[in-house]
Amino acid sequence: MNTPFWLRCLILLSLVAGGGARAADMVRAIEQVKPSIVAVGGHKATNSPAFVIQGTGFAVGNGSVVATNAHVINVITSDAEVTVMVQVRLSATESQLRPAKVAVVDKEHDLALLRIEGPPLPPASLGDSEGVREGQEVAFTGFPIGSVMGFFPVTHRGMVSAVTPVAIPVPNSQKLSEKLIHRMRQGSFPIFQLDAVAYPGNSGSPIFSPETGEVLGVINMVVIKSTKEAALAQPSGITYAVPVAFLKSLLAGLGR
Repeated sequence: MNTPFWLRCLILLSLVAGGGARAADMVRAIEQVKPSIVAVGGHKATNSPAFVIQGTGFAVGNGSVVATNAHVINVITSDAEVTVMVQVRLSATESQLRPAKVAVVDKEHDLALLRIEGPPLPPASLGDSEGVREGQEVAFTGFPIGSVMGFFPVTHRGMVSAVTPVAIPVPNSQKLSEKLIHRMRQGSFPIFQLDAVAYPGNSGSPIFSPETGEVLGVINMVVIKSTKEAALAQPSGITYAVPVAFLKSLLAGLGR
């Protein structure tokens, strides 16, 4: 039976309206998340430029705490003369550098919390990562190539393509790296595999729901790849994220 013309028009209009609603949700979600985004880097007066972005962070808790990856902090503090700082976006044309102190580090899940000076930032809303399902749409905001593209937060979108263990035993024992052996001894935990491409500067970026703006995980571009893809000669273009549940536990232990 042929579908009546009026019904086909109604279906088309509903599809267009649905797409418009989803686009509007994304716009609102980005507007909600973006004020909490900061660049995390190191400052050294004798360097040029003095401040170099190493990753992304976002305000949580009371707004005076910033979440990022532990490995980002390790890179910065590998030089004893470099000070950890965050760059805060005040407007489209104005930004501010603020000193930051490491409050707590979770090496197992590659997370870190920083206390920043100055007025609190709008904190990101943390969602329920236990409810994340494969096929779910997500987005993430950060600084994909660090300082190269300037201080302009960029948003990418994609979906959760898989929820998998952080480390999978390789078939050949000769390919077992020290990091993979350490991870397997500690015990595995679930991570999100995304079909969107992230870059090193995205380490620490929040992944969030395009519908609600709630943070569901934290992008990780180094530690997870070193265990998840230990058997590969070259890293893949796959992006991974740590579920926000581990960040919430770390924040709770901080008393905020």
